[in-house]
Amino acid sequence: MMNTVYIALGSNLDTPIQQLNSALKALSQLKDCRLSAVSSFYQSKPLGPQDQPDYVNAVACLQTTLEPIALLDQLQQIENQQGRVRLRRWGERTLDLDILLYADKMLQTERLTIPHYDMKNREFVIVPLYEIAPELIFPDGEKLADLMPKFAHHQMQKL
Repeated sequence: MMNTVYIALGSNLDTPIQQLNSALKALSQLKDCRLSAVSSFYQSKPLGPQDQPDYVNAVACLQTTLEPIALLDQLQQIENQQGRVRLRRWGERTLDLDILLYADKMLQTERLTIPHYDMKNREFVIVPLYEIAPELIFPDGEKLADLMPKFAHHQMQKL
């Protein structure tokens, strides 16, 4: 059975737009996955330390039969292939791929928390997610559309 999964993409090093485009190509080629939607790209200020370049962010929708941990392994492999190095928490990176939602699953393991633990507070997640899934309802029953007023005056620039 195919599951609908939403993935956050982010980059602020080594030509971020190219990094996201390369990641989307890699996502579209994953075995047992089909890339079904991609938001616009947005430029945003860093969430963590401010002594780093602005980010380019997007959200993609995949249909997949992969289990969550198997998908996480594939995403981390894509990150590594694109030169991801983890230097500091919320620091600069060539590519960050986060599983935001996996169908209506709620999961908490040492490696993975679904839904993403802080996604509802991040404009660079909620705004592009709304762009591709305005009718989305979170596993806890909250509607994505009900979160949007909080982000009406977001500080991102659509690219």
